[in-house]
Amino acid sequence: MELNNGSAESASSAPLNYSDDNVVKPLENKPVNFYSLTLEDLKAYLKGKGKEQFRAQQIFKWVYEQRVTDPEQMTNLSKEFRASLPEILSFELPRVITHLKSVDGTQKMLFDMGQGQSVEAVLIPSEGRLTLCISSEVGCNIACKFCFTGKQKLKRRLRTEEIVGQFMQIHDRLGEDQRITNIVFMGMGEPLDNPEAVFKTIEVVHSPWGINLSRKKITVSTSGIVPEMWRVSAAKVRLAVSLNGPNDEIRTQVMPINKRWNTTELLNACKEHYRITKDKITFEYVLLKGITDQIEHARQLVKLVKDVPCKINIIPFNEHPGSGYERPSDQTIEAFHAELMRLGAHVLLRRSMGRDIFAACGQLTSQVPNKPESMDISNSKLAGLPKYKREMLQDSQHQEQ
Repeated sequence: MELNNGSAESASSAPLNYSDDNVVKPLENKPVNFYSLTLEDLKAYLKGKGKEQFRAQQIFKWVYEQRVTDPEQMTNLSKEFRASLPEILSFELPRVITHLKSVDGTQKMLFDMGQGQSVEAVLIPSEGRLTLCISSEVGCNIACKFCFTGKQKLKRRLRTEEIVGQFMQIHDRLGEDQRITNIVFMGMGEPLDNPEAVFKTIEVVHSPWGINLSRKKITVSTSGIVPEMWRVSAAKVRLAVSLNGPNDEIRTQVMPINKRWNTTELLNACKEHYRITKDKITFEYVLLKGITDQIEHARQLVKLVKDVPCKINIIPFNEHPGSGYERPSDQTIEAFHAELMRLGAHVLLRRSMGRDIFAACGQLTSQVPNKPESMDISNSKLAGLPKYKREMLQDSQHQEQ
């Protein structure tokens, strides 16, 4: 893995430089995929084709705001330019293979990325927001022991158009009164192992001519590739860190990456992110029965992160085939949560949305033989929505049918 040793301050003080040589070029006589381009990319690309650069903004507005991809409907483009557009740009999106819906309202889509490869993305509803969790890689290099994705190893890194494409496919299936309010790079893959495509996607998502989502509504989660964390600061988006261990010994046991960058190096990078952005870091902490869920672990965790402005998201382990780990009892989960609160931590006990369709944290994977599509979640009242809300949702779904 090649690592960039640039700094966040130098990157954030200068605009991104998309020279013609760096713009994605189409193959000979082949159009380039529109969704692979930032606005600046498209301007440079059109210039190289002898077209007016201002057309880039017009096309962005048609595609991202109006969802028009038929050149003949882009009425403010000249007739000649509309006729040439199919030879210049394609608007292909990854195909949806399956679309599953949870009893708690969570939706999961499996996308075809070609050559027998696939990834999943999840749409998570909550009060006042609609969060999209998107994938950045087919498989993952990090091999966290408790993660379903990590078991299949890295197949390849997704291209920008394949990441943006997940957003667009799900966006196009929303109701008229629905809008994706937040994006989290917490799906399959390690975002900082695919930084070029991930941060290019963020530029498209944030662009006022593109999807126009506030940077504060975008979160990049990392297992801790320390030399690449500066990019999150430079992009001015939120940082989440998969901590999952109260000390180096336990974290190394469940996350081998800790052998390369231990908690001291990781937390120093988190402090630097806060120094530059003044944004609190979100630490994600998976509760594994008998491994990370004891009261002493809660005390060690608070001590470990005490010098980092942060909040802690507790995530009860979400089961998947062959994991070898177990989910703690609700009593153990609630005791751990209570101890963190008693110690003064800013903590959130995350409900496992979509757990019944294997859409919760740590459950995503590609299409594989005998892949399960549903599971019994009755063993925990902390799974998804409270029981009375699940029953209400199920009743409404039956009425629709």
